[in-house]
Amino acid sequence: MTAPDYDDLYRDAATNSPPWEIGRVQPALAAVLDEAKGPKVLDAGCGTGTLALALARRGHQVTAFDVSRVAIDAARKKAAAEGLSVNFQVKDATQLSFPEAPFDSIFDCGLLHNLYRHGGAAEYLAALPNLAAPGATVFVEAISAAAGYDWKLTEEILRATFTGPQWTNTRIDEAEIDAQVDGEQLSLPGLLLRTIRAAA
Repeated sequence: MTAPDYDDLYRDAATNSPPWEIGRVQPALAAVLDEAKGPKVLDAGCGTGTLALALARRGHQVTAFDVSRVAIDAARKKAAAEGLSVNFQVKDATQLSFPEAPFDSIFDCGLLHNLYRHGGAAEYLAALPNLAAPGATVFVEAISAAAGYDWKLTEEILRATFTGPQWTNTRIDEAEIDAQVDGEQLSLPGLLLRTIRAAA
């Protein structure tokens, strides 16, 4: 399957938003926002910044990235309109480095499952341990293989990926992931992972 052109997807948002742009934080992640450690938080694959802004409202120092410059431009406008300070950056998830690292919490809402579909998961996962401070919490919400189509992530894959010696206290729960396609509200089976970066 060919990777989508995310800039094109976001340019069309006025008439047909990307399915994951639902105008609010995914419910499963909204329920754990108060578990975020701080002050420094990374939002990986932030889109137009809905999650990043929610974290900034809670007083976190948020760095957020997306591969789409169009999405980042929209996120910066939203932050400015609210008077919020978020460090939005255009970055490829397969080539990550941040002078702000390490982070106290990392949120991934839909990035990893797309990398598993289109390539780049190995490079992204290799970078994560260096981005997370010892004791940092990492949250990953992903559509699961149970949704069919070409979704590939399973609980078994996540457990094998987020294991010792780098990760500890890994917990994976079933979650419903909301999407919007052509004005229709959808709910897809997903997974919510929480794990802690082990001490060096």
